[in-house]
Amino acid sequence: MTSAATRAPAPAPARPPARSGGALAGTLALIRFGLRRDRVRLPVWLLALSAGTAATAANYATLYAGPADRASAAAAMASPAGLAMTGPRHYLDDYTSGAMTAHQLLGFTIVLAGLMSALTVIRHTRAEEETGRAELVRSTAVGRHAHLAAALAIASLAGLALALLLALGLGATGLDPGGSLLYGFAHAAAGAVFAGVAAVTAQITPHTRGASGTAVAVIGLAYALRAAGDAGGGDALSWLSPVGWVQRAYPYADDRWWPLLLCLVLAVLCAGAGFALSARRDVGAGLRAARPGSPAASASLVRPLGLALRLHRSALAGFGAGVFLMGAMYGSVLGDAEGMLKDIDPLQEALDGIGGATTAESFASMVMVVLAVVTAVYVVTAALRPRSEESAGRAEPLLAAGLSRARWAGSHLAVAMAGGTFLLLLAGLGIGAAGAASAGDPGLLPELVGAALAYAPALWVTAGVAAVLHGWLPRAAPAAWAVPVYAFVAGYLGPLLRFPGWADGLSPFAHVPRLPSAAMGWTPLAVLTLIAAGLLLLGLEGYRRRDLRTA
Repeated sequence: MTSAATRAPAPAPARPPARSGGALAGTLALIRFGLRRDRVRLPVWLLALSAGTAATAANYATLYAGPADRASAAAAMASPAGLAMTGPRHYLDDYTSGAMTAHQLLGFTIVLAGLMSALTVIRHTRAEEETGRAELVRSTAVGRHAHLAAALAIASLAGLALALLLALGLGATGLDPGGSLLYGFAHAAAGAVFAGVAAVTAQITPHTRGASGTAVAVIGLAYALRAAGDAGGGDALSWLSPVGWVQRAYPYADDRWWPLLLCLVLAVLCAGAGFALSARRDVGAGLRAARPGSPAASASLVRPLGLALRLHRSALAGFGAGVFLMGAMYGSVLGDAEGMLKDIDPLQEALDGIGGATTAESFASMVMVVLAVVTAVYVVTAALRPRSEESAGRAEPLLAAGLSRARWAGSHLAVAMAGGTFLLLLAGLGIGAAGAASAGDPGLLPELVGAALAYAPALWVTAGVAAVLHGWLPRAAPAAWAVPVYAFVAGYLGPLLRFPGWADGLSPFAHVPRLPSAAMGWTPLAVLTLIAAGLLLLGLEGYRRRDLRTA
């Protein structure tokens, strides 16, 4: 006798684990993961900002030890151009060593702290979505707002760490502990504002570069409003900028904490707007719809050079506007350079070491290094673009066809070198036109344009260093940033901080003739050009030999 076999019921499909925490589930895990990913990046930012500030403050205390020295420095900074580059006039009323440090450094270091915070937020939000990692993580028990909350938390922790390091470092130089604490937390407050700004820009565009560029533009606008307000003698424009709010906390002068509360309120509003906007879009998408492209590619886009130029055009335009305005700002003080700097002994010694027929020429030669270094930042960014294209997997489909690696990577390097040269031209036009107008000397325009273009071979060497690192040591490619950073520290701050001569010689920018003060020397420029050519060929050969990296 047979009996019907009974079948056990099929097991129910496993349910995904419940999300405890709702939209913020998994935030703590993402914070720990983000801190681990940034275990090198953030400490470099923090140590560079804190150590550089403390070293400069200590140098101020040594070089301007007497009241007469500080009074001369205050008189030099009292012009509209000087206030635009530094900060509010109120600091000049009692120009102690602390007030000098806050007046001349705070506006600059706040911008750097804002960049650190904004780029950190975008790196952990929009960049994660663009690469597809955010969608993979959200398929687990992770809430919708966890990525943004973790990014803001990481930026806030970095800001607090920077505040404490600055307070300790400045206190160790002998400055007032209360003012040092306010000075440090001013950076944390400003960083929170620009982290909130980045939380909003990350929702607008689906591309990391667009989100970063918009956030940087907001930071630049905030600094420009502050500069225009301080130069004009009124406070209306400065109070429209969080940079102006922070500077009006007046550390080491009045020690007012309440302007930092304005920054915190704005930071909370921006962060709240970022969370609200993130709920109105899909993962990986942006609020701004992409424009429909042409049904057929133009003739230039089917060539490597045309495609590279298209990819770099936004960054090139942004840097072009920035270096032109920066050059014009420096050029506007050339007419008053002799009166501004004659009583500042350290600067006068540095200018005497440069040489030049006039103080204006010597000062122009000094600041030309700054313009060249800013241009080198673009060159490194553009020269390392093949690395990001390769890591994102966009290079492999192109190279799988008939396109050679040398042509593809070489096109990006060509745009980096030509674009850097073009930026030098714009910087020279900016400082030359403004300098000629302020000094009443039309001959300064061609002189300063030529002085700027003389740094082109040094930029090409910078691109060559990036090419070698990308070609042979792709993991170490970010080390190319050491070239512009070291060039700025040794070339601009070196004469003021009295670095030894050999330290400056390690930078390719140190071998460029310091026009218009010095005579033109073609031999070092030719040597730099040959070195750049050798580095570029070596880098392309390394890229041809190694495997692609897609992670």
